[in-house]
Amino acid sequence: MTNTDLQKTDILLPINSLEAYMAYANQIPMLSQEEEHQFAIRFTAQNDLGAAKQLILPHLRYVVKVAKGYLGYGLPLADLIQEGNIGLMKAVKRFNPHQGTRLVTFAMHWIKAEIHEFILRNWRIVKVATTKTQRKLFFNLRQIRKHLGWMTEEEVHSVARDLGVKPEAVREMEMRLTATDASYDGHNDSSDDEHAFAPAAFLEDPHANPEEQLTLANWTEQSTDNMRHALAQLDERSQDILRGRWLDEEKVTLQDLANKYQISAERVRQLEKNALDKLRQALVVEGE
Repeated sequence: MTNTDLQKTDILLPINSLEAYMAYANQIPMLSQEEEHQFAIRFTAQNDLGAAKQLILPHLRYVVKVAKGYLGYGLPLADLIQEGNIGLMKAVKRFNPHQGTRLVTFAMHWIKAEIHEFILRNWRIVKVATTKTQRKLFFNLRQIRKHLGWMTEEEVHSVARDLGVKPEAVREMEMRLTATDASYDGHNDSSDDEHAFAPAAFLEDPHANPEEQLTLANWTEQSTDNMRHALAQLDERSQDILRGRWLDEEKVTLQDLANKYQISAERVRQLEKNALDKLRQALVVEGE
């Protein structure tokens, strides 16, 4: 059974607002250990999607609670919850009812893992953590620095010992966390003096080739035309979803689109994926 199968369990969620969704999640009765065990047996033995739904719904409240703990990263709560729900579905798929562990205990790892991946993909333009050690430092160090501020050498060594990493790794991640994304050509509302120190004002490419630049410009124009043509082949709703999620300057969340079309956020995600697949196929045909 795939994750897509889990996403088709016909989970009806309130779509008018995020607050309504969270209120709904908190109202779903929890399962007893015996009920949870029975549903898990039905799902693993019979691939019963109805049983999977019964396992997922009562645990939505835990996803919301975990997602709220990551609000300090500047990402929409609706998207954090959506990613956490994917982790919950993965946990249900892998849950073994014969081990005697409650699903909520098992699912926490998967919920946090999906949210962590989402944060690391979207927190900054440049990836701030790629290795296992960096990922551990990224989430732990942000919490520690709230209380310590800029750390002394003694504090660096103390954190390194607690997390089982080298002090150099702690210092490097501390520098990454304090860095910010810089605009290449300066902000539109910045002064002339600030523009003078933007990279675009003093960086020069000695290998610039006008012929290559013209070829690239022609290729870009053709690719843009192909994109427009491929996009026009999609239905209006799919076009609107792709524009809102990928093409417009101000990106919209899955929940915003769900509210607009009166469907679930998960259905929006499915439509987005299908539209991207069709777009890729159309672009391949256009390029031949």
